[in-house]
Amino acid sequence: MQIPGKDGYLGILPGHAPLITELGIGEISYRENGESHYLAVAWGFAEVLPDRVSVLAETAERAEEINVERAEEARKRARQRLNSADPKVDFARAQRALTRAVTRLEVAAETDQRRRQRE
Repeated sequence: MQIPGKDGYLGILPGHAPLITELGIGEISYRENGESHYLAVAWGFAEVLPDRVSVLAETAERAEEINVERAEEARKRARQRLNSADPKVDFARAQRALTRAVTRLEVAAETDQRRRQRE
């Protein structure tokens, strides 16, 4: 399992030492019954125990739930804000919005690609 910590990704294996971490924006990947699953998450916390991982995220979407058109529109809006010369633009917020939109698009594309490979 991989989770996006605030300062980078954490790899979690069974029997991992207990920890609590703040989540950033990114992808959670995990295996269940031999099958890989992916989630796009943004902000929250994860508790890791030797036998389980609990995630409390502000937003979490399974790859198949992601509205690709909406994510693409959000990416375009964020890029427009970042390229704006308007002094009222909150660039940190726009950068977070861009990161979230790109993550959502990557998670959706990755799962779609894996689905095609199985067919």
